[in-house]
Amino acid sequence: MKGIVAYLFSKGFELIITFIGITIISFLIIHLAPGKPTDMLTELNPKITPETRIKLEQYYGLDKPLYMQYKMWLKRVIHLDFGNSFSSDHRLVWDKIKEKLPATISINVLSLLLILIISIPIGITSATHQYSLYDKLMTVIVFVGFAMPAFWLALLLMMFFGIYLNILPISGLKSINYDELQTVEKVIDIGKHLLLPVFISAFGGIAGISRYMRSSMLEVIRQDYITTAVAKGLKSSRVIYIHGLRNALLPVVTILGLSVPGLIGGSVIFEQVFGIPGMGQLFYMAVMTRDYPLIMGILTIGAVLTIAGNMLADIGYAIVDPRVRKA
Repeated sequence: MKGIVAYLFSKGFELIITFIGITIISFLIIHLAPGKPTDMLTELNPKITPETRIKLEQYYGLDKPLYMQYKMWLKRVIHLDFGNSFSSDHRLVWDKIKEKLPATISINVLSLLLILIISIPIGITSATHQYSLYDKLMTVIVFVGFAMPAFWLALLLMMFFGIYLNILPISGLKSINYDELQTVEKVIDIGKHLLLPVFISAFGGIAGISRYMRSSMLEVIRQDYITTAVAKGLKSSRVIYIHGLRNALLPVVTILGLSVPGLIGGSVIFEQVFGIPGMGQLFYMAVMTRDYPLIMGILTIGAVLTIAGNMLADIGYAIVDPRVRKA
């Protein structure tokens, strides 16, 4: 029991330090970008005087040193207060994020599930049929997946399925007549809208995880205990999927946890392309308008989700590997 408490304490301390480090770097970077939030209000208005600009900077706290601004922001965040947006509506940052968060999380969770469902079987079959036609074909597809830009593939799929075939919607999460549909029709409608964004979000992950899975499985099936299991007459499927798979999953679980930041970052691209009202689109608009509180709020949520992904990777590692649980 003491060991578990000590582990949780050390892990919690490590995560707090990581979180503070992420927020400090993010805070510095957004303030290094050219321009100020007040420029959006003053540059296009010839009636704004220099005194008015100074008052606006004082109102938003931009006249204070960076370390003071960060200290004030961190005090608010400790109380779960991200402040008010610099935009014209001056709404609470958390209220704006709360509206967009479900769409982004849903797409990212579905993307992770799709990555697992597709990449692990591909990696296993490629390893068990090394240098076969199937393995070579999958290798070519994977390298194409690595090289192909997500936004370009998204545009191709939108043109093919949305314009030429006209079977899938190309923007938004719901149709115009969504409220008039029955329950089953609503589910189908949302599913059609999510199909392309989820696939685009997962495409790069499928390519990467399948290669990691192949490499890991190749290493495992060459181990002595696998050879012994085969020599005892066990079925090859049982040897691969029962004895070999759990050990082969160890590095893949770690990579999956580290892929969470990439998925969240990719939301900025595909949410813009598909017109999805999520955190990615909100983040893009916040950057364009120099909305510092909103940018920091979104980056903080992204940092928390990233840390949570790493925690889940540690938990998954313990589930897969009994040695970690005993330790």
